[in-house]
Amino acid sequence: MIAENIEAIRARIKAAAERVGRDPHSVRLVAVSKHQSLEAIREAMAAGQTVFGENYLQEAEDKVAALGQGLAWHCIGHLQSNKARLAAEIFTCIETIDRLKLAKALEGRLSELGKTMPVLVQVNVGGEAQKAGVAPQEAGRLCRELQQFPHLALQGLMTMPPLVENPEESRSSFRQLRLLGEELAVQGLFGPGSVELSMGMSADFEVAIEEGATLVRVGTALFGERD
Repeated sequence: MIAENIEAIRARIKAAAERVGRDPHSVRLVAVSKHQSLEAIREAMAAGQTVFGENYLQEAEDKVAALGQGLAWHCIGHLQSNKARLAAEIFTCIETIDRLKLAKALEGRLSELGKTMPVLVQVNVGGEAQKAGVAPQEAGRLCRELQQFPHLALQGLMTMPPLVENPEESRSSFRQLRLLGEELAVQGLFGPGSVELSMGMSADFEVAIEEGATLVRVGTALFGERD
């Protein structure tokens, strides 16, 4: 089932990209493997999936240890600064940088490891109190502050828009993140190449792709409903 789901998602990614004249290869699928079994992840791996997103550090550590190298593990959940040392060791990319204290803690451990890590700044486009992320008007300041850390390779932005019933209602949030990314890219705040925009999940990833997403985080549509 998982292999069939991945094939279907890839077809939807391709169609969404082509609708707006984008190269489908410019969009990467992040399989959200939070609370999924090793068996389920191995099924996804067998279907060619190599990028996985985890929300919880201990769970991610166990999975990385069990499944070995060769996969990309993205931190897509809120990360406490006191957990930054371990996060620097196990993750391939951290999508949820939202404060300077966290960046400093990551830089310290990455420097010790001699490792450079791609990171994204999380933006709270909806201004929701219960969600992490920097306010859109503060994103530029944080991106500029990150330039002082040589082991953090800032590549773009990430967001989780307000929960809505109709995916079309998320379009304005995705567009806001894209425009913000374009504005900050002009200021030279991201590395060479296109700006990474991590946005869109199972219910709305096609709209996100139409608005410029380069990373889509899909869990339920890929693995099925969790128990």
